[in-house]
Amino acid sequence: MSTVMGDGPASMTNPIRVLIWNEYIAERKEPQVAAIYPKGIHMALSDALSPYGFRIRTATLEEPEHGLTVDALDQTDVLIWWGEYAHEQIPDEIVRRIHARVLAGMGLIVLHSGHWSRIFRMLMGTTCSLKYRQDAKREILWVVDPAHPITEGIGQYIDIEHEEAYGEFFDIPAPERLVFISSFQGGEVFRSGCEYHRGLGKIFYFRPGHQGNPTYYHKDVLRVIANAVRYVGSPHGAAPTFGFWEPLVKAPKS
Repeated sequence: MSTVMGDGPASMTNPIRVLIWNEYIAERKEPQVAAIYPKGIHMALSDALSPYGFRIRTATLEEPEHGLTVDALDQTDVLIWWGEYAHEQIPDEIVRRIHARVLAGMGLIVLHSGHWSRIFRMLMGTTCSLKYRQDAKREILWVVDPAHPITEGIGQYIDIEHEEAYGEFFDIPAPERLVFISSFQGGEVFRSGCEYHRGLGKIFYFRPGHQGNPTYYHKDVLRVIANAVRYVGSPHGAAPTFGFWEPLVKAPKS
């Protein structure tokens, strides 16, 4: 069942409503992952983000409709997505449902291997494939857009001692704003913080977060995610009108 966390000490009059989705498979099947995230990645993120004043719920793969019901999404301003093994288990109907909500203005934050999720591939229109290597070595995320609100409070880079390596080519559309680039101990570089807009919705892909490493306890990684929630959950303009439209200025009668 989905859980609701308190608004926290920094609560707002109308807090951003966040739904953290995690397939919750590795934490129950892999002892190493369970030792790092005993309550699941979704709960680690929920616990870390609740002091920022968001209204947080969680959902997992095993729930009815995978916790992504029409009602749940209608009550969501920002959807955070983490997945690894179950990408193809999300049915077409739910992928289309999320897609429609993004176009209508719901923010989406895709973490780590969520780049292969069906919803991210649908929104990008590409395979979203890449190179990877699970050797748990050093990653440095370099801030390449210091004016972007997502980098607030971060400094020039984020240093992660142990992480899975990703490498280019990353088969995504050119980011509308590239916020982070990673460099890895093995020599790879990777576009690790990418912003897009689809319809009225803002999308942010953020790379770090392999389940075998305690990345979601790293204060700067969590700060980026919190900043991203505020950014993609910020107000948007009026919904556009499509189809036949009466002229605003009537032609004078002859």
